[in-house]
Amino acid sequence: MVDVHTVFLKADCPPRVKQGAIGSLKLLEVESSTTWDTLQLEQLEEDLVRLVEEHRHRSDCFLEIDRKGCRVIQLGDLRITSAWPPFSDAREITVVRPVAKLNIGDYDLDERLIQRLRNHHRGVFICGRPGSGKTTLAQAIAEYLDTEVGAMVKTMEAPRDLQLVDRITQYAPLEGDLEKTAEIIFLVRPDFVIFDEVRRARDFEIFADVRLAGVGLLGVTHANSALEAIQRLIGKVELGLVSQVLDTILHVESGKIQQVLELRMTVKPPTGMQEELARPVIEVVEFPSGKLTHEMFAFGSEIAVVPLEGRTSSDLSPVKAMAKERIIETVRQWVGVECQVRFSSDAAAVVYAPSNMISTLVGRGGENVKQLQNELGGLRLSIESFDDMPEGMEQPNRFWKEGQRNGTERENRRKKGKSQRRNQRKY
Repeated sequence: MVDVHTVFLKADCPPRVKQGAIGSLKLLEVESSTTWDTLQLEQLEEDLVRLVEEHRHRSDCFLEIDRKGCRVIQLGDLRITSAWPPFSDAREITVVRPVAKLNIGDYDLDERLIQRLRNHHRGVFICGRPGSGKTTLAQAIAEYLDTEVGAMVKTMEAPRDLQLVDRITQYAPLEGDLEKTAEIIFLVRPDFVIFDEVRRARDFEIFADVRLAGVGLLGVTHANSALEAIQRLIGKVELGLVSQVLDTILHVESGKIQQVLELRMTVKPPTGMQEELARPVIEVVEFPSGKLTHEMFAFGSEIAVVPLEGRTSSDLSPVKAMAKERIIETVRQWVGVECQVRFSSDAAAVVYAPSNMISTLVGRGGENVKQLQNELGGLRLSIESFDDMPEGMEQPNRFWKEGQRNGTERENRRKKGKSQRRNQRKY
């Protein structure tokens, strides 16, 4: 079956295969087939290891991983993974081969995107779900840069499963550590590196280190969308460096590029904020249309990723919505009560709170308000009583008046009792 992508063999279970085209693979049970037992699978694995030993002269036959309970073999274009107890509950062998090998022309790309990829001094992510065709696209780009552009291309893989021309060297983790591989990468001076797969937090940090050293880099990562791939990088890299580390994101589904995003760094007020609140902003732009879809910027101690479409004119802007949420949460933490917020302009807001809490919220010399203003990027705040709220504003808690009245009654009773005890002492 030429369209079989994966074969699954597990002890005492019917064999199964995954077949079909990229993006439409189906898992099927093999009919009229005998069930493999543990001894048969063990013998098959020994035969595979022997094949690797007999063909050590070939660059595409090697033992990739050999650990207690697991072994990974590369045999031509087949990647064979075997597992046994105690790592797995039963002995199994999985054989994977490429569904298709494409070149860059098979993707019918916009010429502007091809020109962008020709400039191999870039940071690129290819993202998508498992089986969506990410690796196939990465292979096509690598061979295009090698053959058509004349760039020196290397790879960092764990395990090595890209199917590339022989002159593209594929590096595995050196002594089990991709960071050490990156150190060697710097010494061999490639023009472009393929990093397959970028998964763990440390992988994203290594990606950033290699890119900031001036090496062109393409990372393959799992993500449901191009925006999600960007967000996976946030927190691992300082905001001001994000667009230097990553400037192009290709989202792949069913073997086709569904979306291309570009990152641009600028200094301006985020959309919905006034000029005096300008700050570094990373714009997320659709390529090649240039449509601005999201903005990323520091908001307090967090990095905000704000969409610029999909809301009605009556909605608060995303920035104001975040500011309101932060104010309400901060007031709740400081004094344990709910508050209400009204924006008097893009750069100013009024916070309504119980009258007996206003002095606490303001702080000595206004220090508490100043601290909150700084956390919100300079948004000007004033504190007023619930009694001053405009008509029609929703009360933060329908019990606040009752609580205020009960608090006043308790205070009056306390003062009355104190006066009575003082009078009793006189007599």
